Amino acid sequence: MNIQTNRRDLLKGAGALVVAFEIPMAAQLASAADDLGPGLPGSLKNNPKVSSWLRIEADGRVHLLVGKVELGQGILTAVSQVCADELDIDIKRLRLTSGDTWLVPNEGTTAGSFSMPDCGSAVRAVSADARKILVDLAAAKLGVEADKLTVNDGTISSPDGKKTTYWELVIGDEMKVDATAKAPLKPFAAHKYSGKSIQRVDIPAKATGGQIWIQDLRPEGMVHGRAVRPPQYDAKLIDVDVASVEKMPGVLKVVRDGNYLGVIAEREEQVLAAAAALRRASKWQLPKEAPTSDNVQDWLLVQKLKDIVIKDQAKPANLQAAATVEQVYRRPFVMHASIGPSTAIGTLGADGVMTVQAHSQSVFETGNAIAMMLGVDKTKVHMQHYQGSGCYGHNAADDAAADAALLARALPGRPVRVQWTRNDEHKWEPYNSAMQLKIKAQVDAKGDVIDWDYQLWSTSHGTRPGNIAGNLMPARHLAKPFDFPESVNGGPPNYSADRNAIALYDFPGQKVTTHFITAYAARVSSTRGLGAYSNVFAIESFIDELAVRAKADPLEYRLRHLKDERGRTVLQKAAEAFGWSKWEKNPNRGRGIAFARYKNLATFCAIAIEVEVNPSTGKIRVLRAVGAADSGEIVNPDGVRNQIEGGMIQSLSWTLKEGVRFDASGVRSEDWTSYPILSFTEVPPIEVVLVDRPGAVFLGAGEASQGPTSAALANAVFDATNTRVRDLPLTPARVKAAINA
Repeated sequence: MNIQTNRRDLLKGAGALVVAFEIPMAAQLASAADDLGPGLPGSLKNNPKVSSWLRIEADGRVHLLVGKVELGQGILTAVSQVCADELDIDIKRLRLTSGDTWLVPNEGTTAGSFSMPDCGSAVRAVSADARKILVDLAAAKLGVEADKLTVNDGTISSPDGKKTTYWELVIGDEMKVDATAKAPLKPFAAHKYSGKSIQRVDIPAKATGGQIWIQDLRPEGMVHGRAVRPPQYDAKLIDVDVASVEKMPGVLKVVRDGNYLGVIAEREEQVLAAAAALRRASKWQLPKEAPTSDNVQDWLLVQKLKDIVIKDQAKPANLQAAATVEQVYRRPFVMHASIGPSTAIGTLGADGVMTVQAHSQSVFETGNAIAMMLGVDKTKVHMQHYQGSGCYGHNAADDAAADAALLARALPGRPVRVQWTRNDEHKWEPYNSAMQLKIKAQVDAKGDVIDWDYQLWSTSHGTRPGNIAGNLMPARHLAKPFDFPESVNGGPPNYSADRNAIALYDFPGQKVTTHFITAYAARVSSTRGLGAYSNVFAIESFIDELAVRAKADPLEYRLRHLKDERGRTVLQKAAEAFGWSKWEKNPNRGRGIAFARYKNLATFCAIAIEVEVNPSTGKIRVLRAVGAADSGEIVNPDGVRNQIEGGMIQSLSWTLKEGVRFDASGVRSEDWTSYPILSFTEVPPIEVVLVDRPGAVFLGAGEASQGPTSAALANAVFDATNTRVRDLPLTPARVKAAINA
């Protein structure tokens, strides 16, 4: 349903009754901070024209255009459901284009669980506005009051039998108006699609081998490109013998620009051979001593810090502490570990336009950064999103797009396909930052928290392109390199390293301090949830430790510190589905529970897990996992459930297995053997209970379950072994060492 086309073809109209949908380039390139439509919901604020989103076509179809892109979160299905309901059309009439920077509204980056809050709310409002416009047009044409008319699948009928259709009514500029978001929304009882688990629009092609992944795209005349990376991040290219590589079979071009090396060949096996030869023919100067994965936790504590207090609520003076408890939790660098290596295709046309097809989550910002890197006007870069088999977070998709643009510039007129190797992906993608988290709590005689001090140490979690060429890794290797911008931490309400660092519990006193590190031990950027995974792991592990110390049931202990009714509900739903009150202890088996509200403003999620731990080996077997989630109004229950389940599985992989290894020679985690992830056979039975709240705002569910899953697992391991492991991942060796300590 994500139809890829070009501006020239689309503007021909293909027989449409011209509903011109103009998106001025200036508006497309505007900052997401610009507020063009105050009071409008979500992405409609920055893209208020109805015609930017919807097009009524002569053949009886409706063309929906959205800036958010499909990452596996089901957004294209969900917005189709919303649009079809509010427009009163059969969903089969919809065709949808997303992520084409010349065609769709600029909705910024698809990230942060904002697809439904931003895009879903905008599509709902603009579709309702469009329906009102069309019904008003019909009322004028038929001579009947608008409130007397009914709509069924785009056909508008009056009580006396007169009829007209959407496609008969739109003949000019009727949709070139600003949205109001004041048109009446359909009552929930009248929804045909929203609230139902309809089949996702992207699954058939994925299940049958259709051409939907960027990895499968093969345009006519395509050639293959590869970049040759330095052995370490800051290595300098001293010398390279390109002449011998240029003579190899099929080689069309060897590209050298400063420290940037690349090669283009007719066939994939030819470019792989040429890249390997180019690597052997290059000499590099290696940087001085750098941190390693073995000492990075110590490194975090001695770096220059930017201390940011994000909450400072003093404990009432009349509360007296009976004891003080403190612990430290640690997390290593973690990869996205995308199963499909990053891929992009660049084509430099005769008109000087660089078209890049990529699975970037930030096509507008990445396109602007590529234009800066190439030294051309932003209008000369056209980004088209294709789905990638491996996404979520800032992986190497944007860097592959930059590679494709740089190599395509060297060979105009032919599409240059760049697919990273597994080695490239593992060693050069931006990781999730290592973190250290220290918690100190004062408790009263009952063991209840009266004062809470939370401190975290972390490098950046956000180096997306963001209209900055220096955030594209290839741009930093050029002869005239683009500087890597100063590291910054995201602020409220979403935060970044400190996402979910403010506990949602009602502690009388609470102070949270972010010790932000601007230096880098490894390349880092946004990974699913940013700092939330680590922060929730630490907070919910420590809450469990306090519950054990207070001789309290972990569920009851949480509930007595939590006043938020929606939070309490998901905790109770997860416990009920798990059978918490009926669970019986067995040797080497344990249960754990954990809770968080993602970003303290998105989906509420609670997870309960049962494990079995082999005390002689330390191996953990997850027997089952149960989740409960409240993401506000649910458009597609299967879609939300898939997101919660997927987050749980990814979190189990992070928590049980994952950690990047690197030393003075570079990154050592370069394949699936040196960086294992959870296998299909290790995925436990999963049950997810959803709390639907029709009429409530969309909250976004894609990143809600990762944090609670990690803590629930660690808490279950403690329950099974009476041993607390506070350093991630919970590998057999680490668990065994803790048991034997």
